[in-house]
Amino acid sequence: MNITTKYHGAVKVNEGEILHFTSGIPGFPDEKQFVVLPLEDTGFAVMQSVATSDTAFIVTEPFLFFPEYDFKLEEQVIDQLELRAAEDVRVYIILTVHDPFEKTTGNLQAPVIINTKNRQAKQVVLNDGVYKTRHPLFGQKVEG
Repeated sequence: MNITTKYHGAVKVNEGEILHFTSGIPGFPDEKQFVVLPLEDTGFAVMQSVATSDTAFIVTEPFLFFPEYDFKLEEQVIDQLELRAAEDVRVYIILTVHDPFEKTTGNLQAPVIINTKNRQAKQVVLNDGVYKTRHPLFGQKVEG
């Protein structure tokens, strides 16, 4: 299927690559389908809404910047996403990009959890008080 994107223009995506957010994501309850489009050779990607070209988020795998990042998912989330094995989980964090880029922050408090087998996804809000919504991506360690 072809979609129009915010950063990549018109692209063809395989329907098997579409992520399904049953309840949308916080602040965007009607956006239920996204694709992740890599930004070549950067470690970053765009999580692009399939339905709305202007709805796109810059994301990254948190462990690239925060190797000590760790959290426990609630059983309800594990059941909802039908997670059966750790290797079936992919985690992204949504970034707030700043100028200069070195001031970019990542939302460690609300990671995006993806079941790579069934493509179900959810942005999970962690309520442990350890992580922030705007943690600096560069230059600071995170305690978890």
